[in-house]
Amino acid sequence: MADALVRAGAKVVIGDLDLAMAEATAARLGALALHLDVTDPAGFTKFLDEVESRSGPIDVLINNAGIMPLGRLEDEDDVTTMHQLEINLHGVIHGTREAVKRMRPRATGHIVNVASAAGKSGFPGAATYCATKHGVVGLTEAVRLELRGSGVETTLVMPAIVRTELTAGVTNDGPVKTVSPEQVAAATVDALRNPKFEVYVPKSVGTLNRVGRLMPRAFGEWMVRTLKGDRVLADAAHSSERAGYESRAAASAPAADEAHGMKK
Repeated sequence: MADALVRAGAKVVIGDLDLAMAEATAARLGALALHLDVTDPAGFTKFLDEVESRSGPIDVLINNAGIMPLGRLEDEDDVTTMHQLEINLHGVIHGTREAVKRMRPRATGHIVNVASAAGKSGFPGAATYCATKHGVVGLTEAVRLELRGSGVETTLVMPAIVRTELTAGVTNDGPVKTVSPEQVAAATVDALRNPKFEVYVPKSVGTLNRVGRLMPRAFGEWMVRTLKGDRVLADAAHSSERAGYESRAAASAPAADEAHGMKK
């Protein structure tokens, strides 16, 4: 995403929990990197203040932080649930609110919230993740209406399976093709250049979603089973390939852990 935006001519600031990795990426791209833990609301606000003090008013804010621990809901502990709610949903809510406060007075700006195809459907093995992404979809739809006529644009990006560490161990043999981070980034940049609210990657996911909404629930669930959508995440939950990612994801909300007094 940062690479695509730099190539499009944007002045980019990367906010990430892993500052060393962010700085290495920023150095390669000619961008700026700052530490950011989206589960720390005060810290998130301070991050945005520093971005504006160093780079000027924020024209585009992309809320892209998210984790996807996999497993049955009954096996998920409270800490894992809390991490997903704080990173995937509360972080997006806070980031969106802060962006609106900065952009509405200037009557310009663009907020991009990265949700997921899981924000429109439920997938076994990722119940809480789906809940958070449904929340991001609902949030962005409501904020879009609140901002109507304000000059501030909103975009909701809903990728299917993307080839990143988040989908480690996920085997996709269904008809919806796995996409690359570069494809998601290109679709996002296009939506910034030519404002568009809903962005599905690949586009076929949007078609399937629209068809499913027109059909009775029983047919929609049959279609998901036929396309093997009911197994793609549930089966990956047991993959040894996810061990590294799951461990990293579990350590990705330090401020929330401290605030809730929780430890794994």
